[in-house]
Amino acid sequence: MKIFDKIFDIILVSALPMSELRGGIPLAIYYGFNPIYAYFICVLGNLIPVPILLLSLDYIREKILRKFRLLYNLYLKVEKHVLKKRVLIDKYGYIGLTLFVAVPLPVTGAWTGCLLASLLKMDTKKSMVHITLGVLLAGLLIVVTSVGVLSALNLS
Repeated sequence: MKIFDKIFDIILVSALPMSELRGGIPLAIYYGFNPIYAYFICVLGNLIPVPILLLSLDYIREKILRKFRLLYNLYLKVEKHVLKKRVLIDKYGYIGLTLFVAVPLPVTGAWTGCLLASLLKMDTKKSMVHITLGVLLAGLLIVVTSVGVLSALNLS
């Protein structure tokens, strides 16, 4: 596989809502990238959709999804689930948004952070900054975890 194909795969996986950094960083390391390069490539990939989401989620929700009953009902279920995750934001504001995005667990991350910021009508520019900080922190946690797991596997 060519290097550009690998980089494209890594950026794509990192940009997708279900995998994000949790999928991109291990994939990059599996492809043989140095963990530092993996971090930067994956953070870049994870941040690509953030401004697009922050600027368009209201429009998508109101002008597109409402036209398709099945999709809109699915979206409402996702929205209800995401709003249950707003505790950190209610308590700590934008710092809570950073912390929420930084926790590398399922249903946290840049996509969910963007959805929360949109639903809670948070300032777009501030949300972008705090989601970016959360992505940077999550990336560090995932790199450290990935390298630690690989080291442990090599010792056995």
